[in-house]
Amino acid sequence: MNRVKHTNCHLLFMLLLAMFFLPKSALSDQTDNAKFRLLVLGDSLSAGYGLMQAQSWVTLLQNAWQEHGIEVVNAAISGETSDGALARLPRLIEQHNPSHILVELGGNDGLQGHPVPKLKANLAAIIEYAQQHQVKVILQQMQIPTNYGKRYTQMFTQSYASLADTYNIPMLPFFLEQVALNPALMQKDGIHPNADAQPQIAVWMQQHLQPLIQAE
Repeated sequence: MNRVKHTNCHLLFMLLLAMFFLPKSALSDQTDNAKFRLLVLGDSLSAGYGLMQAQSWVTLLQNAWQEHGIEVVNAAISGETSDGALARLPRLIEQHNPSHILVELGGNDGLQGHPVPKLKANLAAIIEYAQQHQVKVILQQMQIPTNYGKRYTQMFTQSYASLADTYNIPMLPFFLEQVALNPALMQKDGIHPNADAQPQIAVWMQQHLQPLIQAE
């Protein structure tokens, strides 16, 4: 009796071990047949800061795309900078094998006063690495408060259009442009959208992203 129990426990352990080491993509392939996989490389605006994960626009977008053959992998981290995202990128691409990547970065670089040339160089390195691995890049335009003066703000904003032109990639307008003007849709910090804003953002992102992802 004890020997049978020991054998069953051993088999259960081996099964759990195999599931742990099974690539994540292999597990997802068993549950869906997504033709496209979008990796969201972003900061707190995409990570759902201050919200339940189910409330975030990224999760709502994934739910809306269930019947469209598009899978979303949310790799956004609150507080992320272009430095951190660049360091994480090789592992993320290896792990998730995305077809597309949405680069939603730079807000924290700007708020921390990082040099714009450094931000631009990091974003360029992210774009180049993704393209070298046959991942199509979509660049998200970012905006920051004018705390550091008009010149810095203009340089920051213009760097995105410059990158989009240099690498011939699509650039989305700042996705919070309308939301940020409505206090009822923002959290108390005035920086992050609240739960009421997330469905609006998800619809806007779907309208702008889906044609780019499915265009082949």
